[in-house]
Amino acid sequence: MRNGSVARVVTVDPVAPAAAVLRDAAIRLRQGELVAFPTETFYGLGAAALDSHAIKRIFELKGRPESKPLLALVDSVTMAETVAHVSPAAKTMMARHWPGALTIVLAARADVPAALTAGTGTIGLRASSHPVALGLVRALGAPVTAPSANPSGDEPPASAVGVLGYFPEGIALVLDGGPTAGGKPSTVLDMTVEPPRVLRQGVVRLTAAELAR
Repeated sequence: MRNGSVARVVTVDPVAPAAAVLRDAAIRLRQGELVAFPTETFYGLGAAALDSHAIKRIFELKGRPESKPLLALVDSVTMAETVAHVSPAAKTMMARHWPGALTIVLAARADVPAALTAGTGTIGLRASSHPVALGLVRALGAPVTAPSANPSGDEPPASAVGVLGYFPEGIALVLDGGPTAGGKPSTVLDMTVEPPRVLRQGVVRLTAAELAR
């Protein structure tokens, strides 16, 4: 996508997104472009999570500090294992709460771009329950980034109009699936420590028994 070009907006069914629309969006991601899409909370800003150049563009567009890692969406435990070391305890959490708004922080595999992990050696992963977000990951066949589609420090958008209000340029495609629920973001659970530690309390409420394992 040329700098300064206006994002293309495509309406997509939020319950049963058309495969052709998702395939087109996945092609954009493979080309290193950015795609905004709805999740179960807010609109996310997607790039192919293993594309260092595309990841850099997200940081630039959002004005996000490079010291803050990006989370990535996956479609399964199997896909999670391609980018992270997934412990049995983590698999238990995934079985209970995925797809859903629980981001699990795990040790990243060595070939995961440092730009994605911000040099921490860890990666935050979740499987979205939103059909568009999950469908986009499946269409790409690889993890997709999903920070909220807003400049760092601003309120995350719950509509395609909100995305365009922030970023009239710089995004190749906006998948307009209508308004999202908004509210709290995903809960972030660090499972690289023992016992696991909640880094951000969000939609998913974890019990003391789950954290104690």
